[in-house]
Parts: sequence; C-alpha cells; structure tokens
Amino acid sequence: MLTFKQVHFYYKKGQPVLENISFTIEPGEFVAIVGANGCGKSTIAKLMDGLLLPKEGSVELNNLDTSKPSDLTRIHEQIGLVFQNPEDQFITTTVMDEILFGLENIRVPREEMLERLQHALQAVQMEDYLEALPHELSGGQKQRVAIAAIVAMRPKIIIFDEATSMLDPQGREQVISIMHELYGQGMTIIHITHHMDEVLSAERMLLIHQGRLEFDGDPLTFFETMPAADYQLHLPFAMRIHQQLHEKAPLTADWKEMIRSQWSIN
Repeated sequence: MLTFKQVHFYYKKGQPVLENISFTIEPGEFVAIVGANGCGKSTIAKLMDGLLLPKEGSVELNNLDTSKPSDLTRIHEQIGLVFQNPEDQFITTTVMDEILFGLENIRVPREEMLERLQHALQAVQMEDYLEALPHELSGGQKQRVAIAAIVAMRPKIIIFDEATSMLDPQGREQVISIMHELYGQGMTIIHITHHMDEVLSAERMLLIHQGRLEFDGDPLTFFETMPAADYQLHLPFAMRIHQQLHEKAPLTADWKEMIRSQWSIN
C-alpha cells in the first residue's frame, strides 16, 4: 500500500508545487496520473520513490516512510521507476550488462541472476538482443530494456513517468502492452502520462491540477462528467468517436469494438 498523507512540496519556498495531496494506491492497482505540464506529476513520481522528500506530510509504503533514511533502501527495492527519455537510461554497454548492473546493486546471488535476466527479457520480448549495443536499438527497444532492468529486480510497484511520451506509435503500443501484461501478473502499475488515449484502460485515474488532487476515480466517469478542456486535457479518441456517433453507443475504452458494434447496428 502506497500512501500520500497531506503532502506539501516546493522547490522554492513560497512557490508550492504540491499542496495537501492525499491518496492511497492499493497493491495490484493500475493507476494513471494525469494533468497539464508543470502540475507536479513527475514530482509525485519522485516522492513515491523517495528521490524527493515532502516538505510537509508523509509518503509511506506499507510501514516504511520515505523520510527515514533507514527505510529508503527497502523502499527502492520495492518500487521501480522508468523515466521519460530512453536515450538517457542506458549506463552500460550492452543489454545484458544493463540488467545485470541493477541486480548487482541489490546484491542478487550470482546463481540467480541468469534466471532473472532471461525472465525479464522475455517479459519485454527482447531476448534476442542480449548482446546488443545501445546505438543498435530503437527508442522503443531502449525503453523496453529499461523496463526489463526494473522487472528483473522484482519490485512490487513500477512507476512509468511519461515513459511513452518520446516514442513513436508502435513503441508506445509495445510499452503499454507490457504494462498491462505486468498488471495482469499482479504488479502495481502507476502510469504518468499526457496521452489521454492511454488513460481509458487504467483502473483508476488521479488528476493533478495546480498542485492539488482534483479527481480520483474511474477514467470513463471523468471524461463523461467533467470538462477535460478546463484542465488542459484532450479528449481520448474513443470519446471523440463516441460524440460523433451521437452517443448511440455506450462509451468504452475499446473504441474499435465500439465502432464495430455501431456498424453492425446501422
């Protein structure tokens, strides 16, 4: 259980980034965090992982508190963070070394490393790239390797901080598919994104607006009942199609199926 309790944060005093943020993410949830640029989404990701500490309030993972140095190592072992730019995430020379580097840092026994390496690469469909060099990989492949490096460490939670924003449509689709596969295996997924089409398939959505939590609930409910434009959010493609169909069909995250059903009716 990951809990924010009345969290306040600022980089410069008198200029708050987050104000009185409170929420709890239960084990096994798929949560999307959205909001306009500069609203504090990435700050929340860093607070979750203990890379930043609240100025007021607390961030807790079960009985661990990010403000306690003695708890941080255990928190880092249980939360993985995938960043925005895949170009910046390689710190070694091959795919294999990249994954083994993380395992060495958390002191995984050498006899266990090979099994974790193989499992992680299979999870992201990169098992044929074991010896590949960074410059030989596409942006999407680099991002998948970054995810594999996290998966190999077997955290309980993976945070994707705008992890699809710099990828082409194919790369984005591959990463989203991996997220859902991990979610299906019981992993807690936190997806920070500005692509609203990716939000509809999440179980829950948190909207951050001007440093405050404005909405916490089902994504479909938000787009059906609240003015997305007021929060500088674009309507998902499925919602736009739904409106153009004059709301004859029930709104669903699977926009292709919605169109097929309406086509068969008409």
